[in-house]
Order: sequence, then C-alpha cells, then structure tokens
Amino acid sequence: MSDYKLIQGDCFEELKVLENGFADLIYVDPPYLLSNGGFTCNSGKAASVNKGNWDKSQGFKQDSDFHSAWLKLSSELLSEHGSLVISGTYHSIYICGYLALKEGFHIINDLAWFKPNGSPNLSCRMFTASHETIIWLKKSKNSKHYFNYDEMKYGSFPEDKLKAEGKQMRSVWSIPSPGKNEKEFGKHPTQKPLNLMKRLITSLSKKDDTILDFFMGSGTTGVAALELGRKFIGVEINESFFAMAKERIEASSNNSKNVLVL
Repeated sequence: MSDYKLIQGDCFEELKVLENGFADLIYVDPPYLLSNGGFTCNSGKAASVNKGNWDKSQGFKQDSDFHSAWLKLSSELLSEHGSLVISGTYHSIYICGYLALKEGFHIINDLAWFKPNGSPNLSCRMFTASHETIIWLKKSKNSKHYFNYDEMKYGSFPEDKLKAEGKQMRSVWSIPSPGKNEKEFGKHPTQKPLNLMKRLITSLSKKDDTILDFFMGSGTTGVAALELGRKFIGVEINESFFAMAKERIEASSNNSKNVLVL
C-alpha cells in the first residue's frame, strides 16, 4: 500500500470495499449536527453556527441511524486489537458513546480536550464551552489494545509540569485551537490542532500502523500520521474540504510522490 490514500466520496460507499480488520487506529470526528440557526463568536464577533446541510440534524432517529452506520463500519474495519477514537461536543458525543457500547466496543478512557483560547459565550445564559470530549475505545472488552505508556509519561508531549516530575499523563489535555499557521490552505469549522492529533496517534499506535479517518475534513489526521511514520487513509465527501486536505497533506509531507488519490 502507498503511504497514504485520499478518497473523495461517501465513506459508506468507498470503505465497504476495503478488507475487514485492516485499520490499527480509526479516528472519527463526526458531524456535530448543530447547525440550527444559532450563533457563536468568531474573532470577537457574532457568527452563525450553520456550517452546511451536512451539519444539520435530521431528528433523533435519523441522527442515531447515521452514527450507528459508521460505528458498524468501524467495527468491521478495525483490527482485533486496534483502537477507535471519537471526538465531539455535547451535541453528539453522548449518543456516539452510547451507540458505540451498543455495537460492542469497550471504553478505555474519555479525555477532555481543554481549549485555553476557546471562544467566549455571547448569550451570557450558560457556561462558556471550552472543551471537547474524546472517547477512546477498543473493539471488545477482551481486546488487547496498544498504549505507548512510556512516551506519554517521559516523552515529547509535556503536560504542564508533570513530565519534569515524572508523573503520568492525565486525561485533561490543554491544547490551543488551531492558529493561522494551521489554516494557510483554508478553514474548516471543526479543524483539530496538529498537536492534539499527534498526541493521540503517538499514544495509541505504532510506526507503520494504518490510521483511518472517516470524515477527513482539513486533513489534520493525515498530516500527523505521516509526520509520525504511520500510513493513512482519509475519506471526505465535501469536494472543497477534500481539495484543501489534499493540498495540505502534500505540502506537509516529504512522501507526496507516494500519494494515491482515488
């Protein structure tokens, strides 16, 4: 296999032809389905939360069916001892966690990604949302998952003063949202910081493992995976997001000659 494959299309159609159990780590940042006509804060100004039809809720039943579908596909494509990582806000993460357990996955940890530069809340009617939840799961309770314990305790990801004290990495990660330098090829509304994805991939996979991202977005998972010596398969249905991810991955990788775009 080439170092990475970038697939423009519907993940449910494109991935069903791949061999079951091929992925060592699957990362899924599904649509949060929160484009409901509300508003948020962007660069100090009120801005619509609407991101497009792909982010609109279709009602509880249809939303649940959508999440169940990619979770079933994840179960088929994940290796027996691989890991599934799901990220999201409260709009989606709880139903995803419930449905993952229903599919047979077993929760190892949940992580809180704290955003020290998170946007303020303009309504002043609730707490300011400044974190996202990440659920780390294995395929079944009896699966033997991989965890790079030493790197997380002693390696290159400082957790405040914990590394100097030789303490274990905690489940609350303070990592700023992506800055301008990570958005030079364009903006994606739910783009994850490169440091966050590098930490996840380093902790839950080995070199030469295959990382799969169902909803590739701006391509951060691919950039992190390739920089860390992993293989990557990314799927994105939106043409403009796909083009942005492809350009970004090719620009950041020394392995662009090995790319195979399907």
